[in-house]
Amino acid sequence: MKFCKTTIIWLVSLCTPGVVFAQDTAEKSIDQIISDAVGPVIYPFVGAVFSPMPGSEAIFGTSFPWILGWLVIAATVFTIYFGFIQFRGFKHSIELVRGDYLDPNDAGEVTPFQALCTALSGTVGLGNIAGVGVAVAIGGPGATFWMILAGLLGMAAKFTECILGVHYRNEYADGSVSGGPMYYLSKGLSERGMAGFGKFLAVFFAICCIGGSFGGGNMFQANQSAQQISSIFPFFADKGWLFGLIMAVLVGVVIIGGIKSIARVTEKVVPFMAAIYVGSALIIILLNVGAIGEAFSAIISGAFAPTAVAGGAVGALIQGFKRAAFSNEAGIGSASIAHSAVQTKHPVTEGYVALLEPFIDTVIICTMTSLVITITGSWVPQGEEGHLAGIALTSKAFASSWGGFVYVLALAAVLFAFSTMLSWSYYGLKAWTYLFGEGATAELVFKLLFCVFVVIGASMSLGPVIDFSDAMIFTMAIFNIIGLYILMPKVKELLRDYQARLASGEFKKVR
Repeated sequence: MKFCKTTIIWLVSLCTPGVVFAQDTAEKSIDQIISDAVGPVIYPFVGAVFSPMPGSEAIFGTSFPWILGWLVIAATVFTIYFGFIQFRGFKHSIELVRGDYLDPNDAGEVTPFQALCTALSGTVGLGNIAGVGVAVAIGGPGATFWMILAGLLGMAAKFTECILGVHYRNEYADGSVSGGPMYYLSKGLSERGMAGFGKFLAVFFAICCIGGSFGGGNMFQANQSAQQISSIFPFFADKGWLFGLIMAVLVGVVIIGGIKSIARVTEKVVPFMAAIYVGSALIIILLNVGAIGEAFSAIISGAFAPTAVAGGAVGALIQGFKRAAFSNEAGIGSASIAHSAVQTKHPVTEGYVALLEPFIDTVIICTMTSLVITITGSWVPQGEEGHLAGIALTSKAFASSWGGFVYVLALAAVLFAFSTMLSWSYYGLKAWTYLFGEGATAELVFKLLFCVFVVIGASMSLGPVIDFSDAMIFTMAIFNIIGLYILMPKVKELLRDYQARLASGEFKKVR
């Protein structure tokens, strides 16, 4: 144990330069040492990202983070600009995911279904379990309404960024590809005579993407899955580092093989874990069928009317949008990295495939979580238990109907966390190699660092982890959305070209 503690302190000191460890460090648990070391590095950055819009408190009665307005406005603009493509193109999206238009000889590394599963494994994670628990605990059931709205709007943002990801990707002689915001920001803006500005946006996006991969795509997942496991198996209490070490080894085994290895795992894990989780949620909802009407009433009234939760109706809106954005990542740009590896003849096909992500992630899975919490009344503080949040609240809701559901939730939590880590390791890796160059050594360094952060995340308290996760992921949206606004006309040009060629019969169904 002493050797483990010394080793972990050394690893944390490497990842948090400038932090001075207190003299009583030897007397603290490993988990407390890690949390104390990382916390002071996180909070100044978090404060800047989530600073309120000037005058928002006077207008809304509570502070409104400017970054949420940035995301919501962008999603609304894309929805209108592309003529509500998320609704008009839904049927075609299903056809593409089924492989109706797939030619195995098309350039790319993975099928549309594999690309969707890989991207979904990055979004369908503990944000759907723990994140929704945070939203409902703070914003009340009304946060659910705003989560659904944010998910529907976010479909257009995901459509936009994934088309660009495929169109501007790099294709290499060995058949591998690299794509995502780093490439469409630099190459796309260069076409418009803004090469320097595009490079600036691309570099800073890549830096934030690496941070996001360590934060929301890694530390948050490890943290909440460790908490759920330790609540069932007391052995892991105060041993988050050990659980993190086990997860790090499992993640490391898969990510060594690259995107094809990740895709092979996620195309099996994602449908399985979604079926387990949604199935369990449906059982609980059916067991409480008499309370469904009351639950929807609480969601609607809480969305528009002041309630007892923080910030009233606006508080519900903020939490709903915040959790939806954290979960489905629409406008963040991350999923376009996975979709860039797809086999396709035309980039627009992957835009159609990608718009399904926020629908599955937020409109279906997040809503299921929220309904379980609301329908069971678990979000209302009771007695000495106090006001639960995060995965603890979701766990209570699942266990209220049958105690055995906590084991199902634990399995889902570990699978969700594992799959998210796999996808985000790829996102972070592509951002890393964009900055430091393609090569085995650069890739190995990143993968080792990623595994170290699994251990760090599993050992920290929820507060610093979720704050850091949110801040890094939302910062990616700043640079990404600027580029999306500039490149919107290019996406519309590609969309018109694809629709004309599809109507002419150039793209035919293969089955």
